[in-house]
Amino acid sequence: MNAPVNPSKPAGKPAQASPSPASEERSLNFLEQIIEADNASGKWGSWDGSKTPRVHTRFPPEPNGYLHVGHAKSICLNSGLAKKYGGKFNLRFDDTNPAKEEQEYVDSIIRDVKWLGGDFDTGPNAGGLFYASNYFDQMYAFAVELIKKGRAYVCQLSGDEVSARRGTPTVPATSPWRDRPAEESLRLLDEMRDGKHANGAMTLRAKIDLASPNFNLRDPVMYRIVHEEHHNTGKKWCIYPMYDWAHGLEDSLEGITHSICTLEFENHRPLYDWFIDAINDGRGPDSEWGMPIHHPQQIEFAKLRPTYTVMSKRNLLKMVEEKVVSGWDDPRMPTISAMRRRGYPPEALRNFVTDVGVTKVESYIDVGRLENAARDVLNKTAPRAMAVLRPLKVTIENWPEGKVDELDFVINPEDAAAGKRKVPFSRVIYIERDDFMENPPKKFFRLAPGAEVRLRWAYFITCTGVEKDAAGNITGIRATYDPATRGGDAPVGPDGTPTKKVKGTIHWVSAEHAVAAKVRLFDRLFSAETPGERTGNYMDDLNPNSLETVDALVEPWLAQHASYDHKSLEGARFQFERLGYFCIDKDSAPGGLIFNRSVTLKDSWAKEAKPG
Repeated sequence: MNAPVNPSKPAGKPAQASPSPASEERSLNFLEQIIEADNASGKWGSWDGSKTPRVHTRFPPEPNGYLHVGHAKSICLNSGLAKKYGGKFNLRFDDTNPAKEEQEYVDSIIRDVKWLGGDFDTGPNAGGLFYASNYFDQMYAFAVELIKKGRAYVCQLSGDEVSARRGTPTVPATSPWRDRPAEESLRLLDEMRDGKHANGAMTLRAKIDLASPNFNLRDPVMYRIVHEEHHNTGKKWCIYPMYDWAHGLEDSLEGITHSICTLEFENHRPLYDWFIDAINDGRGPDSEWGMPIHHPQQIEFAKLRPTYTVMSKRNLLKMVEEKVVSGWDDPRMPTISAMRRRGYPPEALRNFVTDVGVTKVESYIDVGRLENAARDVLNKTAPRAMAVLRPLKVTIENWPEGKVDELDFVINPEDAAAGKRKVPFSRVIYIERDDFMENPPKKFFRLAPGAEVRLRWAYFITCTGVEKDAAGNITGIRATYDPATRGGDAPVGPDGTPTKKVKGTIHWVSAEHAVAAKVRLFDRLFSAETPGERTGNYMDDLNPNSLETVDALVEPWLAQHASYDHKSLEGARFQFERLGYFCIDKDSAPGGLIFNRSVTLKDSWAKEAKPG
């Protein structure tokens, strides 16, 4: 017998971001077209000591929650472009709001980016790990520069007052502090930094255009006062930069060439450019400000919006805090951590992102495409095993008492190198309760009184009787087996054709050798394609059947190989014959196996799918 695979490590290939053959054959998306045009023109120059054009991308999450499947698109896109064009990829934390950011989120994001193959700290495309908070001193110096240039001022309007004075498309905004002398703004900014003013007492605003039709340019806030301890800088700062002020500066300081954002930032691009242009205004060899700073190019694409999914971190956090789910990594959540725990291979997410493509058109993507991507990978990589979720006892009356047969099972028909394994067979077995009906309808090809079925890789059996309790509930089945069908094949006659045919094949486990396990049957968390659309409250569309836990029985080989890797946070993945794909959960313990259903064998949510 060939040596079996070793699923003590999670099934699947190592996390690599190399494109699939399908992705190599596709036409260039608009981002690739921009990059290739830039490379051809020499717009960004070349890497030092190399003729390779500079391509430098980044993924800049705010550590205020766990990453979700939408972020997976950005991670794969940015790291994939760096890999394709021989460039660099940075992971940078946009940690400018200490009131909502935590070290737990930082740690989870690093894990998730690495798991997806984002090459930021090792390998030829590693750009590095960065924090916006490490640039706070430089950002503050740039702010001082803009005040001295007459491009920024300290404003003492409250947030509500700024909103009230925001104006309309035809009426300009107003601010009574706009003409404040630079010396006074510099003094007040220092006081803000030194903690002399309360939260909301004042802000630093850019002086741009109070009548601009783009409201983002109506003197946006650059700094606000936040008396909160920061996960990285501690108590050093009590003023923190706004995203629009920080974003372009971070890209500039890191030498990013293509700053790829989602479409909601398209209207912010003029502000991105304005801040860098304002800093560069007057800079040069003889300037007191020094040389101009690097000016990256911001480009926008449509975000990933799967159906049956809520993506807002605020809404996800609410479900965690209200215990609608067990945590950020609850396998029903759309977070990357949840998908890893559910048993999705990283290749599945990467293939899904490639399949969805990159456009500038907002649209919903059928989440079934993600589930199919998981099926495609797991079908090729997951060892097959048998588990019975709702056991019904079968006693094979003509099987000798005490006899155990060792049967050969193919580990993965998609991978001949995986070999075979031995599975024990004995007089008493368990089958799925749904695989037996005492009074079956037509075209029910499983077990019934007088009917014969094939036991997967074992024997043909025929039901000879039914056992019931006093209430009439079926408690067991009696059957006989055909010794000539060992291996699950019908005997062959002299002419080489099978002597009998059965239409049904069912799975089973030996009662004497079965191992108890809990199996969590996860389904989609929401029952509506666009949660909240009907009533305005996404909670109204929670799927009441998103989790069912059953007491199952599994074959001993499965129990022996069902390991969990606490370093990679992945459980070994399997296909339970006829049931779907499952992985071992982190909550498992010796003598207490717990499996999560990753995905069913077929899409049970498809519109053409029929019950049963």
